[in-house]
Amino acid sequence: MQTHQDMEVKLSNGYGWKRCSLAQDRASHGCHIKKGFILLLTLTFLLSAINYFSDFSLKSTVPPHTLYKKVVNQIRSYYMVIELPSGRDNQTIFLAPAPAPKANQQVQQTATQMPTQTTDISLHYHIAHPSNYHFILDEPDKCKQNPFLVLMVPVAPNEVAARNAIRSTWGNESTVQGKAVITLFLVGLTGGSDSEKDQQQLEEESRQHRDLLQSNFVDSYFNLTIKTMVIMDWLATRCPQATFSMKVDSDMYLNLENLMTLLLAPDTPRQNYITGVVMRNRSVVRNKNSKWYVSEELYPEPNYPTYLLGMGYVFSNDLPEKIVEASKVIKAFNIEDAYVGACLKQLGVAPSSPPNPSQFKIYMGQYKREDFFGVITTILGSPQQLIDIWKDVKRPT
Repeated sequence: MQTHQDMEVKLSNGYGWKRCSLAQDRASHGCHIKKGFILLLTLTFLLSAINYFSDFSLKSTVPPHTLYKKVVNQIRSYYMVIELPSGRDNQTIFLAPAPAPKANQQVQQTATQMPTQTTDISLHYHIAHPSNYHFILDEPDKCKQNPFLVLMVPVAPNEVAARNAIRSTWGNESTVQGKAVITLFLVGLTGGSDSEKDQQQLEEESRQHRDLLQSNFVDSYFNLTIKTMVIMDWLATRCPQATFSMKVDSDMYLNLENLMTLLLAPDTPRQNYITGVVMRNRSVVRNKNSKWYVSEELYPEPNYPTYLLGMGYVFSNDLPEKIVEASKVIKAFNIEDAYVGACLKQLGVAPSSPPNPSQFKIYMGQYKREDFFGVITTILGSPQQLIDIWKDVKRPT
């Protein structure tokens, strides 16, 4: 599964909410916003205070080492404190950039607004909407050759082995059945004590392969909605000329020959089309101990709209721009694939079952070479398994 959320928040310097001036962190998320504040004095001060309440206990905060100087110098904005239950023992706190609206700019009322106390500061922010983020690493000219299919792979910054495994297998296929294909990886901000070193390595990897995109949200499991919306935004703004795109996870086996056969079939639509593993009538998880928990505040309906399982879904490339527009009026929540389903419902676009649903396998079970000849996607256990299976499937019979 995938996860996320979106919210418009009005911050005040009254009771319970403080403006935090940080040029040190950037990020991501919001599910349950708690009363509390983080006060940082200038760029040289660290996290000084967190006040919190309710029956949740905050057991972890973002360490100061997660901030690297280069991105800090680029962001320079106000931040708001967002707390998201992890569904495990701890709670994770993120800081999300909250740029103030420009003068005379109309702010769309798309989400719950915090009540205004005595305040002289009003900051509105759509957490998951991609316009709130910018690219640190970009490949704006990647689509100049008018690719037929663009493969977008969300991946964690430190998962170099996964990226290299894809580069040496299905990500290395640039032409399939006479159609141009490109593969790009999207990452967020690095974290941990070696974040500056990790960022330098990402930049070197980008120079070497020219297939990395990086946006300024904190890369985490709970920010997959942001990650997916940034993918949609890149496709809409950098690659609108592509015919099809696919969002495919980094642990997937992908058979491009079978996928291309599906896309080139005369009865496959080239507008308002999206297919994969179709999920229907799925209940919203209300158990707070589950990592898939979504509150009624974020999503009040008991069931999700029909959506495609996030491991890998393919869509006509007219949809990214439409989904981005729909996200302006759909309050985001922390289940990435279901959120895309909510945007599709807003658009009146129904996900399509593939002509042969068995080609989109979740798991294959015990490895049999012949099983991989017929699938389009399936989940694998490791980058090395992808390499081994790819070599075996591609060997001469």
